[in-house]
Amino acid sequence: MRLSTKGRYAVTAMLDLALNSGRGPVTLADISVNQGISLSYLEQLFAALRAKQLVRGIRGPGGGYYLGKGADEISIADIICAVDEWVEFTRCRGRENCRGGERCLTHSLWDQLSDEIFTFLSEISLADLVERGHRQSPRQGEPVARRRPLPAGKQRAA
Repeated sequence: MRLSTKGRYAVTAMLDLALNSGRGPVTLADISVNQGISLSYLEQLFAALRAKQLVRGIRGPGGGYYLGKGADEISIADIICAVDEWVEFTRCRGRENCRGGERCLTHSLWDQLSDEIFTFLSEISLADLVERGHRQSPRQGEPVARRRPLPAGKQRAA
């Protein structure tokens, strides 16, 4: 099973917000342009993020969004869970009725994998991602959130 675009886009949007909120509130329109995520989809995601107090909005001219807590207090798991998304590897989605109403032989394996992924993502904060991005930024002053990955085998010109 894969993490859907809902969870991926929520993490991407929150990282963009963390990277750019030092200059004032960040609009969803800015995130939309920066990340190529539709504005209407961002509005849905940010409603869920706001309900979990991971972001706070400022209305009116010059308004936009700020992080609701410090970037070091927001885990990637918090973001994914806030948009009602989770990576569950059991076929039964944790209900233990995988095989005709009974628990399948490999249920514990897939359930443990789901727990390991949750723990892994709980231990990574938004601040960690910001720091990783700054360490990996190849050009001075270029926002990491705006760089697109290159196809396999391609390199950026120096």
